Amino acid sequence: MKQRVLVAMSGGVDSSVAAVLLHKQGYEVIGITMKTWDYSESVPHRTGKEVGCCTLDSMNDARQVALTHGFTHFIVDIRKEFGDWVIERFTDEYLAGRTPNPCVLCNTHIKWDALLQRADDLDCALIATGHYARVRQENGRSILSTGLDLNKDQSYALWGLPQHQLARTVFPLGHYEKPEIRHLAEQFGLYSIAQKPDSYEICFIPDNDYRRFLRDRVPNLDKSVSNGPIILSDGTEVGRHKGYPFYTIGQRHGLNIALGYPVYVSSIDPNTNTITVGTQDELFHQTLVAHQINCVKHSSIDQEQPAMAKIRYKDPGAPCVVRQTARDELQVSFLESRKAITPGQCVVIYEGEDVLAGGWIQHVVDSPEKIGLFDASNASHALHSDDSDDRLDLSSSSVSRS
Repeated sequence: MKQRVLVAMSGGVDSSVAAVLLHKQGYEVIGITMKTWDYSESVPHRTGKEVGCCTLDSMNDARQVALTHGFTHFIVDIRKEFGDWVIERFTDEYLAGRTPNPCVLCNTHIKWDALLQRADDLDCALIATGHYARVRQENGRSILSTGLDLNKDQSYALWGLPQHQLARTVFPLGHYEKPEIRHLAEQFGLYSIAQKPDSYEICFIPDNDYRRFLRDRVPNLDKSVSNGPIILSDGTEVGRHKGYPFYTIGQRHGLNIALGYPVYVSSIDPNTNTITVGTQDELFHQTLVAHQINCVKHSSIDQEQPAMAKIRYKDPGAPCVVRQTARDELQVSFLESRKAITPGQCVVIYEGEDVLAGGWIQHVVDSPEKIGLFDASNASHALHSDDSDDRLDLSSSSVSRS
């Protein structure tokens, strides 16, 4: 009997090829396209052709792939689930002075839950997506690891998936590189889809203007947050800003202040509506604390250990020492200070190619405790002490939506 798998299909090349690959491998495929938002609500003042996912064209593309290759396809409406969690939290995070990551929020709290719920309704044993990542079973755990194509690796966005979800997840593209996927799309007769561009914008902000989006969603936002002080670290006021939610850590442009040298946003205080700026040196910190963690490879991190950590999507990663300081807290100390560690973003910890753990960055620590077990050379050696093929090289990684 064929194993039944529910495949999330956005109408893009990655998810389309993932579905057809599984179909050709003998799975009983059911395709599903999830409508997460309304274009008219997200871009109320824009006219012309809809762009991004969740458009009528994208849903029709996904449906046509299923019809062409002879498997079932459904469209489901999860706008309320998505809006209640992802969009509301996205807005709340900016209002709290943090810079959110909606893709991780969606994967962790909405997409996989929605997929598994529909999978159970349809008697599907597995779910699949077009993400560039891999998962394997080892020592009773489901281990998430980087995709073969490190330029497209999306494991950073999947760290929050709990074990029961990973155990039922298949990533058909994990062992392929992107050019191979476009070639397979043409082989499968998906000619129009094969050359679709990758999508990098936030799915519910297709014009990529989050400031416009916040203004549309929050009544009188400009009036309530504009004209707050911009200060230096010593408290000296050097300007006024347009509203703290419209800035992020590390931002240089758009500050409209002239001090004779470059300055960057170094901290945001929503309680006082204050932006602090400083030199580039003031952006560097060595230690961060993360909450709402998820331990992936092991059930916990019992001892301080060397690892590799990424602090944003396109971060190449850097050697660090990680320790679990509480049930729901990680402390990550980098061997060299990192630039613009941003509260609201994620830190994802790697052990070789495997995701060790991840969490939401809460704050930086200016005076971290001395790392006792490892110096830089030992930590770097420990990261690569296995076979050379297991080394993590994310020097040119970038992540796009499937």
